Parts: sequence; structure tokens; C-alpha cells
Amino acid sequence: MAELPTDVDLLSQIQTALEAQALSRVDELLSALHSAEIANLLESLPPDLREQVWARVTPERDGEVLAHAEGDVRTSLILHMEPGEVADATRYLDIDDAVDVLQHVPNSMVARVLAAMDEQHRQRLSLVLSYPDDCAGGLMNTDVLTVRADVSLEVVFRYLRLHKELPDKTDMLLVVDRNNYYQGGLLLSRLLTHAPDALVADVMARDVEGITADTNNREVARLFEERDWISAPVVDRNGYLLGRITIDDVVDVIRENADHQLMSSAGLDEDDDMFAPALSTARYRALWLGINLATALLAAAVISLFEAALDQIVALAVLMPIVASMGGIAGSQTLTVMIRGMALGKVADANSLWLLRKELLVGLLNGLLWAVVVGVIAGVWFHSPAIGGIIGIALVINLVCAALAGTLVPLLLRRLHIDPALAGGVVLTTVTDVVGFFAFLGLATLLLL
Repeated sequence: MAELPTDVDLLSQIQTALEAQALSRVDELLSALHSAEIANLLESLPPDLREQVWARVTPERDGEVLAHAEGDVRTSLILHMEPGEVADATRYLDIDDAVDVLQHVPNSMVARVLAAMDEQHRQRLSLVLSYPDDCAGGLMNTDVLTVRADVSLEVVFRYLRLHKELPDKTDMLLVVDRNNYYQGGLLLSRLLTHAPDALVADVMARDVEGITADTNNREVARLFEERDWISAPVVDRNGYLLGRITIDDVVDVIRENADHQLMSSAGLDEDDDMFAPALSTARYRALWLGINLATALLAAAVISLFEAALDQIVALAVLMPIVASMGGIAGSQTLTVMIRGMALGKVADANSLWLLRKELLVGLLNGLLWAVVVGVIAGVWFHSPAIGGIIGIALVINLVCAALAGTLVPLLLRRLHIDPALAGGVVLTTVTDVVGFFAFLGLATLLLL
């Protein structure tokens, strides 16, 4: 069997084939790739080459490729398709994957795509689309196998043999009453290891709780992690069975949350197309550059208040960045711990005061430690014990304030329904810069001039 090219080799070969108009070579390369690899390839190409490669993907694989493509790239691919083509592409996808695709279809196009589907498929998709994409209802698949509690395992076996195949990731059958209200799960392992004449009610697991459809997807991921689930039922608030969530969807949630944390720390969107036109990328990034400029001007305004002190004592200008930098690092450590704890559901009003006291103590201890180190270095460097003492005191003040801000800022932003990962870093940097400069230069002005 021929060895598949690496991602770098594949990109080079695809580009070479397109430049030479060797379309049969492009088809040959694509046919050897998994749908996820094709999606990754498309995400790695500039728009003009992406369109050419997308045109070579066979219609039978369109749906799977769209299901694996990310954010803006997926949207750009869909925009080159007719509503009927999108409907055909999603026809054989799992419902949850089809919903992922349709959530990136422009609103003006969704109705036309749904209208091009058969009635049963449209109803199942419409149910899931009625929920936000960041909750259990938006993650679920309506393709489930249900059984009644009052039948024997032999009847269940006969029922399963009527199906050509089971839904993907099926580790249990969902037990419901005659009105489709969820009662428990019949694990396939128990089905196989108990006597055929045993009743479902006697062997089913009653401790597999249903997840309500409005549960946040981060909470869903936490439940799967803690309970080692492969799948879990989704119910409404009354216990009516709506569908199920499988582990592959939860893995996607975990990865998306990780991407969100990483990109948000720089004020970016994880769904952005890295090969988007420069103008649209510049427009989006300009917003956060403008916000950063505003905070930088605020810090500069604080520095300008002590212009006379800086003119008379050059050492202040040399040492000033140390105070702000140390505060920024200490605050970022606290902020990161808080945001992670909030994402994992470990931070609530009940324990936030304890965390605040702990982080303040950490800030004080580190402040005292590094105040001694930096104070001694500054005093020896500039032959001035007074300057060493001032920067030491300023460090203690700024590290304690950094701990305070790192703890309270994400809690406050959450109350205001603002993503702490997106805005927390900007607010924290402003606090540590302003407090650091004000403490250091203010103390120098009071004690040295």
C-alpha cells in the first residue's frame, strides 16, 4: 500500500497539480483521504485554491467534509452550494452532524434547505435546530433505540435483529414508558450477559440520569468526564425523551472550548478563517487593538501625572516597567485559574469568598518575597536604599491588587454575561498597569521629592 503524503507534502502536491491543471491527480489525492483530512486540507488553502479543490469533492462526500470543517470555512463552502445540494449533503449524516452544518447556513437559506428535505428528516432537524447550539438540545442526535421495561430480553434481541445496523456509539438502549418518558438505560453488556427470559425492568440501569435539553454544553462535557459515559439520554424538563448525546460530540465540545480559551485570550474568534481576506481580518482585529489602545492611554495618563518625578529621578523610568510586569504576570495566573475553574463548574458564589482570601494571601506572600529581591537589586543598582524600599512596597501593593482583580474580574464579567476569557485579560492588564504605575510613582513622589 502506498504511503499517504504528510500534510505539508499533500499541500504541495495539491497546489502543483492545480497549477498544472492535472485534475485527475487532484481526484486521486482526494480519494485516498478521509473526509476529516479533506476538511483540514480545505482549511489550509487560500480561498481561490479552496474553491477549486471543493469543486473536485464528490457529492457523496460533501456532507461528511462539511461536518468536519470549521466555522467560517464551512460557511464559505456552503455559500457555493444550492439549497438542494445542501439538503442532499446532509441527508445521510447523523442528525447532530447535520445540525452542525445547518447552523452555519445563512438564515436566509435555512428555510430553503429544509424545504428541499423529506418531511421526516425536516422534522427531526427542526427539533434540534430549535435549541441553541451551546446546550444539550443542540448537541443531541434524535436517532435512538428505545424499549419498554415490561418486555423480556429475548424480545429485545428479536427487535434488534430487525435493524440492519445500530446507531453509532450505541452502548445502551433507552427504556421508556408507553408515553416515551425516560425510565433508564439497558446496557448492551447486561443484555448479553443475562438470561433471555429476564425482564428489561430487572436488568436496566436506573442510575443513568437524563440530561435536560437546556443544560449548557460545558456542563454536559463535565458530566461525561466525571461519569465516563459513552452516550447519555437527553430529556425535557418533564422527563420526555428527546434524543441522546454521544462521546464524539462531547470531544468536539472540549476541543472547541480549548480553542475558545486560546483564541479569546488574544481577542480572536476560534471560528475565524485564517485565510480570510485581509480587510475583514483587519477590521475584526482593529476592534481589540482599539480597546487595547484605550487602556494603554489610560496607563500613559497615570504616568504623565508624575512627569516631574521622572524628569528628576531617571531610575524611576528604568524600574517602572518591573512593577507593572510583575503585577500582570501574577494577575494572569489568578485569572487563568479562575476562568478554568468556572469552565469546569468548580467556582460558584458559595466558594468564591474562600478563593478570594486564598489568592490575596498568595499575592501578599509573593509580593513580600519579590519585594525583598527586587528592592535589594534596585537599591544596590542605583545606590539608593530609598528607591529599593519604594519599589518593594509598590510590588506588594500591585501583586495584592492583581490577585484581587484576577479573582473578581471574571466573576463580575460572568454576572454581566460577558465571556471572561474574551475580556478578562484586557481588564486585568489595565488594573495592574494603572495600580503599578500609580503605586510606584506616587510613593516616589511623596518620599523622594
